[in-house]
Amino acid sequence: MDTARYRPDWLTFRRFAAFTTALTATLIALGVYTSATGSGLACSAQWPLCDNGLLPQTIPSFIEWFHRLIAMVTGFFILGTVGWAWRADTARRTKLAATLSVVLLPLQVSIGAVTVTLNGWLPNGYSPPTQSAHLLVALSIFTALVATTLFAYDGHHRTSALVRTRRALLASLAFLPVSVLFSRAPGLLAYTPGAQATFVLTSLPVFAALVGAVYWAGRAEMDRVRLATYPVVGLVFVHVLLGRDLLIYTGSVRLLNLGVLAAAFIALAGVTWVAYQQDGGPTPTQGLTSSD
Repeated sequence: MDTARYRPDWLTFRRFAAFTTALTATLIALGVYTSATGSGLACSAQWPLCDNGLLPQTIPSFIEWFHRLIAMVTGFFILGTVGWAWRADTARRTKLAATLSVVLLPLQVSIGAVTVTLNGWLPNGYSPPTQSAHLLVALSIFTALVATTLFAYDGHHRTSALVRTRRALLASLAFLPVSVLFSRAPGLLAYTPGAQATFVLTSLPVFAALVGAVYWAGRAEMDRVRLATYPVVGLVFVHVLLGRDLLIYTGSVRLLNLGVLAAAFIALAGVTWVAYQQDGGPTPTQGLTSSD
């Protein structure tokens, strides 16, 4: 059955994939907030029920319940993205990237269920290692969806891959300090649950832009830029994990985090400069306001 006639013209697969990716990023931030407030242990340690029923009875239970609700909605959007990718005339890599996100979904749901139900029965059931594993799988799903969106937008850009690479790197360089501000590394702000969620919301776009820069640099045959961006992606990934208690955040871990950030800034600034100098391009300042 042709479903195209039942949806508006503006609702395309690439836009649906982009929305699903953004919704997943929001869910990750909400999950961090839920964990930081301790609400993951609410709902009377029940899943999928909450407080012996379908609806929560306390504020912490509501936070956990709302997180589960958004997770369910996001799961359906991910399933919809995969189904659409396979039904539509999309590239094979688009289908595979979308499929990877849904393959990881049961693992993510299982880890989340274990942390709020069997945490007292299993060693480290609700602890930094388990929560970090939960975040690792979430970031893997997010990365797969970012790739799906990037692939889906191929052939629908008004600018060249070279210009997109430059802008993605420059955006990452501009917004990484915002992520750092809300992280616990500089210690400028209290690392409250709200700050932790904001940290994730500001970090994931930087990470996504760097993934985009890697892909577009390859499309533009900018091999040096592409290879030099890979380590930056890894450093930002570690920065996100350190902000979520991958390790107990001692003074030594904080120094490690600061070192990771310093390396990320230096490497990102260098690769951005190289990208703007390649083929006699404009300087980064000019590129920020360019109408290319």
